[in-house]
Amino acid sequence: MFKRAICATMVCLLAVVMLGASPGSRFQKLGHEMMCACGCGQILLECNHVGCPDSDRMIGELRQQLSSGGSDEAVMNWFVAKYGPPILAAPMRGGFDNVAWITPFAVFLLATLGTGVLVWAWRSRTAARLPASGPAEIAGGDAMRERIRRETEY
Repeated sequence: MFKRAICATMVCLLAVVMLGASPGSRFQKLGHEMMCACGCGQILLECNHVGCPDSDRMIGELRQQLSSGGSDEAVMNWFVAKYGPPILAAPMRGGFDNVAWITPFAVFLLATLGTGVLVWAWRSRTAARLPASGPAEIAGGDAMRERIRRETEY
């Protein structure tokens, strides 16, 4: 019984691994990692620009590169060499491209810290303006209350 469960698990695991290795999934993966070169700003496989002069040609080139047996990285490098770095939907890791990955997080962190410092400064300035003791007694307060009471009577 135990051997049968292990065999069934191995077959299922092998089937899942084999499903992810199909050429169609590689085509979809790489096609969604590139931008169309026509300037529409859309992902290559999702370009719906009517009469797009570039998407059909680029999709054909992608199929040709995949059929030649190159790795994913080699195919991406071929497209970058032909069309330039703007063809990538997301910048590659390494070199100056790291700035594109780091900058959003750095700006968020600096904005959060700046907001914290600003709130701290406002609180310290407000605390400095408050009197040290409780509310001071107004001179002639009882007389003023009596006068207000008389003026507001019907």
